[in-house]
Amino acid sequence: MNLSELQTALRAKVIETASKNFNIELEQIAAEVPPKTELGDLAFPVAFELAKRIKQATGEKKNPREIAETLKSALETHDAVERVEVAGAGYLNVFYDRAKFIADAATADPLPKKDKFSENAPKRMVEHTSVNPNKAAHIGHVRNSVLGDTFVRILRANGERTEVQNYIDNTGVQVADVVVGFIYLEKMNLGDIIRLDEKLHAEGKSFDYYCWDLYTRVGQAYQTDENLKAKRAEVLHLIEEGGNDTAALADYVATRNVQCILATMERLGIRYDLLPRESEILHLHFWATAFEKMKSLGVIRYETEGKNAGCWVMPFEAHEGTEEHDSDKILVRSNGTVTYTGKDIAYQLWKLGELGLDFNYNLFHTYDDGKEVWVTTAEESQYETTPQFGNGDTVYNVIDSRQSYPQEVVKKGVSLIAPEKGERASVHLSYEMVALSPAAAEELGFRLSEEDKQRAFIEMSGRKGLGVKADDLIDRLEENALVEVEKRHPDLPDEERKKIAHIIAVGALRYFLLKYTRNTIVVFDFKEALSFEGETGVFCQYSAVRANSIFRKLEEDGLKNSIAAISENQAEIAEILRSENEVWSLITQASRLEETVAAAMNAAEPAILAKYTFGLAKAFNLFYHNHRIISEENPVRRALLIVAADVTRRSLTAALNTLGIEVPEKM
Repeated sequence: MNLSELQTALRAKVIETASKNFNIELEQIAAEVPPKTELGDLAFPVAFELAKRIKQATGEKKNPREIAETLKSALETHDAVERVEVAGAGYLNVFYDRAKFIADAATADPLPKKDKFSENAPKRMVEHTSVNPNKAAHIGHVRNSVLGDTFVRILRANGERTEVQNYIDNTGVQVADVVVGFIYLEKMNLGDIIRLDEKLHAEGKSFDYYCWDLYTRVGQAYQTDENLKAKRAEVLHLIEEGGNDTAALADYVATRNVQCILATMERLGIRYDLLPRESEILHLHFWATAFEKMKSLGVIRYETEGKNAGCWVMPFEAHEGTEEHDSDKILVRSNGTVTYTGKDIAYQLWKLGELGLDFNYNLFHTYDDGKEVWVTTAEESQYETTPQFGNGDTVYNVIDSRQSYPQEVVKKGVSLIAPEKGERASVHLSYEMVALSPAAAEELGFRLSEEDKQRAFIEMSGRKGLGVKADDLIDRLEENALVEVEKRHPDLPDEERKKIAHIIAVGALRYFLLKYTRNTIVVFDFKEALSFEGETGVFCQYSAVRANSIFRKLEEDGLKNSIAAISENQAEIAEILRSENEVWSLITQASRLEETVAAAMNAAEPAILAKYTFGLAKAFNLFYHNHRIISEENPVRRALLIVAADVTRRSLTAALNTLGIEVPEKM
């Protein structure tokens, strides 16, 4: 029985006893982990609640300590409990049977539910990344993607069935801007762009980097050239209409940028199941169908006067009077074009299986290990059979906090059209921006004024060209990590050193972006991220590498024999653990991974897991320094230390894996 199952069983025992002895039906029971293991392993303050409930039900006044004594007797019948103490006015402090617990923990899976979902289980759909396919991904997109990917891993570690989507806005204004640049600044047609792409590839350059610079040039040109700016609306209309040369050119540009972005995200271990494209939402009449549903249900209204005259608007009382929020409530503009909010409602209805329509699908990309990514299409699929997408129970949208109000409008619209799903079906995983420390900005080539150097952080703007491309960031992290690896392991082959540097760089970046809660602005700093000390991914990786080194030194059957010794010497193990609180504390901390992952899922907050991982790594390092694990002379105590180290390294490795962080062989 693992720790979560044990806690569930003890809660059930309290509920059963309260019903049987006091005729009180408890639904939820608060439980606490005492600050020190000397005070117990689990504490129940339930006696106070029961005293209150008994008085309300019968008028009888019962002493909480007396109630606690009754519960104590019941809890001590559980075979995993050594004893229960009643403390203070009526607290129940439960002490586990430590020897039995560690014998079970020695072979227990730290994440027993991982990927063990039923095919009929409710589907959790996570949409993340969703980069405008007009240029290379930047550091802000990386935070979105790392948060989304980690949350998917957390869901799967909890045994949830998931689907990962990366929405491609291939008909939006940003794509139109790059198309304007190619046609009117570069004077290129589709054939010219294809030849340019081939030339860039031959030179080892990237198409999405070229588009990044072109997008910046277009933004600058708009400021002085009104005629060029007027071309944007014309190009946007042609792209949305489809079936013309401009739309074909835009499709090539967007598709190539998506391919580049997928390659960037693959460097960070981030993958997708489906790439839904906005063009299909328009061409397959998703929006038209959702629009008719909303009109027939009276969810939206047509404005005949005022500043929104001629628009279809969703009445939404929150934030009334703000011009920005009023515009977010417009689903169809007076010129007949559909807003992002309107298209999002149609897309969300499809995700939840409430639209009555479906996409066609084609295979977009196959990763090296055979995993496939599919893309939506308006044409007939090239494949006889395709995966089933959509029909989710809950939708998580990873979108930055600036989009909080539009997301509220989408949630409200979906709940009005599909009340049986309600607002609970749509969850906005919002997050704050990523900035750079002045030192990091200078390292990446930004020229800073003396005033900038004194700032807490440097903000970025993609339209102004003040941004950090994701690949540049990863490259610099890998270079810096490689310097450290070469110092520590000069005799390793180049390829192995580069592989280790890559693993360290990815771990450093992912952990840095995950350790802060989602509503915190992240100020990225290279030196801080790559430090071997402090709260970093590198420190956590190093702790896991150190744990693995113990087992490389053990004889072949060392761990197996240690596990057997634990089972065969329960009395001696129990005696040792009564005084070895540090060892017992480490084992119980390592055993809390499952409940921590569940807490991170329920709060939709990956930082909970990141903090736990660092805490476990720190606890293991202290244990490593304080105990002679391999050279311990007492064979039973040696077995205990070895098993404690193994339980911890397996939980630490599983926690890091859930954060998307690999453990290298050496550091």
